[in-house]
Amino acid sequence: MFSALTFPRIDPVLYSIGTLQIRWYGLFYIIAFVIGYIFIKKNLRKKDVKITNEQYDTMLFYTLLGVVIGGRLGYVLFYNLSEYIQNPLKIFAVWEGGMSFHGGAIVVLLLGYYFVKRNRLRFYPLADAVVPFAALGLGLGRIGNFINAELYGRVTNVPWAMIFPGSDGLPRHPSQLYQAFLEGFLMFVILQFFYAKRLKEGFVFWTFIGLYGVFRFFIEYYREPDPQLGFVLLNFTMGQVLCFVMIIVAAYGFYRLYKPGLKRN
Repeated sequence: MFSALTFPRIDPVLYSIGTLQIRWYGLFYIIAFVIGYIFIKKNLRKKDVKITNEQYDTMLFYTLLGVVIGGRLGYVLFYNLSEYIQNPLKIFAVWEGGMSFHGGAIVVLLLGYYFVKRNRLRFYPLADAVVPFAALGLGLGRIGNFINAELYGRVTNVPWAMIFPGSDGLPRHPSQLYQAFLEGFLMFVILQFFYAKRLKEGFVFWTFIGLYGVFRFFIEYYREPDPQLGFVLLNFTMGQVLCFVMIIVAAYGFYRLYKPGLKRN
């Protein structure tokens, strides 16, 4: 008889003050933002990228705004549109959960492009410095998903399978930890390693886009599909469809980056 690992029951609520709750999930994102605030500036200094303190603070504020607004709108549009059409006010109920990396990435890029144009800066030097710490934030966020016992994996008999609280009681892949390692910590190391090299501006940015797409596409085979969607195209999940688009976009980005005669941004 197969025996699953015991899920480490950590209270998702770290601390409560009346009705205000401080959750591990939110705390990890705050930690990621603080780390990014400190070390992105160090990255910029390494490459001698000129940016004022005011511009730096504005850039990170736009990034945070894009993650929150884009993440929520992405979830609404990509993963649960019918429910929010029926209950549009629930769009603002962010405490109920529901965020999308792809939506956040799109809005962050739009706000980033607006920021560099308004301040007459160049996009790639800033993006290359930021994306390693975006990956680190993703990794910490997935640890938060694991503590919340959400977004767990498919049924399996691997020795490290777990039975998650609130699930059907079957042993499942701890896919949140797979994502934390691949999309988060491993990708951070790879991107930061590349950033330290003398590579073409934009290489680190497009590596982030493409590598996230590849890692997430692969891990989706071990993650339980969203119950309200299931498989959306043949045997592919919504996450895989969106990641396939990311891979194609990244390939085109590299093509433009290395095609002779094109002006770099």
